[in-house]
Amino acid sequence: MHQNVLRSEKSAFLIIDVQEAFRQSIVDLSQIAARIAIFAQGAELLNVPILVTEQYPKGLGRTVAEISEILTTETEVFEKTAFSSCGANAFVEKLEKICARQIIVAGIEAHVCVNQTVHDLLARGFQTHLLTDCISSRAPENKQIALEKMQASGAVLSSVEMALFELMRDARHEQFKAVQKLIK
Repeated sequence: MHQNVLRSEKSAFLIIDVQEAFRQSIVDLSQIAARIAIFAQGAELLNVPILVTEQYPKGLGRTVAEISEILTTETEVFEKTAFSSCGANAFVEKLEKICARQIIVAGIEAHVCVNQTVHDLLARGFQTHLLTDCISSRAPENKQIALEKMQASGAVLSSVEMALFELMRDARHEQFKAVQKLIK
């Protein structure tokens, strides 16, 4: 199997800062949150750990309800003030404990917290897969330039459907029908 194909036993799903305060400034936030919720449900079915970060939740609020309502109680949420999720020591410690080498990334804003997190993950030797349909910024041009920069640095572009099918690898996968229901 090619090294850039996701493997469920090596993966973790990271949701970066999809918080209530961004609802007014990010036009497609509802669609982004819905797609992240679909992927999170698929990740649960495929036993892929989920990590969530929140940038200064006292000021920006908590993770939007569309996502937080579907997360299990085992899902850890890491508060941070650094733009990079790797600036939160508890997040880095958890990442090291779960032994994932492929990090599937979703969140906002593409050009700030997502960009800095992805670059820090790459610098730490993680392979990052960007769910491009689950990443946004207030300005579309900031999302575009961020995706280009992250890809040029080694991040792999992906999407909800592409990543879920890579994680399953075969229509005979025991969760295929359940995952297929999520995306149809």
